[in-house]
Amino acid sequence: MKNISLFSGYIYLILAIITGIASNGFLKTTESFTKLTPTIFCITSIVVCIFCLSRAMTIIPVGFTYATYGALTITAVTLFGIFKYNQTPNLFGVLGLILIISGVIILNTFGKVK
Repeated sequence: MKNISLFSGYIYLILAIITGIASNGFLKTTESFTKLTPTIFCITSIVVCIFCLSRAMTIIPVGFTYATYGALTITAVTLFGIFKYNQTPNLFGVLGLILIISGVIILNTFGKVK
């Protein structure tokens, strides 16, 4: 497979995060996949998400890629739930999000791949 530049890898990672947020954030609107339009949107966006994630992993190490994707997607979908559905996390939920974000920052700042 043709290698992509580091910049392109991060562009794919950003696209994966955006489409992952879209698919997970709007999953509730499918009403257990009984509504056709939101279901098609969610399926399409998750396929695009996985494609972009796989492209990002061709240049960025798997652990860094997936940790960053997971943390940012979890955080953004939680914020989406707060604003769209008024689902406010409790103290432990907020603490968990802080720990997830801190872990990814530490991983991306100090983590080394051999």
